[in-house]
Amino acid sequence: MTQTLTDVKSKIREIADYPAKGILFRDITTALKEPETLRYIIDYLCEQFEGKKIDYIAGIESRGFIIGMPMAYKMNAGFVPVRKPNKLPAPTYSQSYELEYGTDTIEVHKDAFKEGDNVLIVDDLLATGGTAEAACKLVKQTGANLVGIAFLIELTELKGRDKLNLQTDNIVSMLKY
Repeated sequence: MTQTLTDVKSKIREIADYPAKGILFRDITTALKEPETLRYIIDYLCEQFEGKKIDYIAGIESRGFIIGMPMAYKMNAGFVPVRKPNKLPAPTYSQSYELEYGTDTIEVHKDAFKEGDNVLIVDDLLATGGTAEAACKLVKQTGANLVGIAFLIELTELKGRDKLNLQTDNIVSMLKY
């Protein structure tokens, strides 16, 4: 069977009122567990950046790791984890960002990239854009070039793309809700 975007969308489970009342959670685990669908997701996202020189995939914790690692392998790029605080053992750059209630922080090793490296950021979901924007700032803080950002899902009504357009004009979302 040849996959389509509609097929992938149909494999994503919707869970009402998770993690809080009024939220419709898009559970990607039901799509990822099917080998053909997983291959299609990775192939699709990689194809969006064909012809671009990418040295590293920066995967945002934690589902960005799931998508980013096979993308790095397929694109012959290195993989760099962007983690929550105190998860990386060597010196880090940190970037805080706003949440609906409070702030959070992500980090990357200071030696993750060098000046001039080409980096593609990957995560599973674009909602408000805060985490991805912080990741963009981390990449730029290292002196590396931000090639773009790739997401499996974008929740368009939350307008996260507007925040990211200030960082790059190369934003790819496989599925939009």
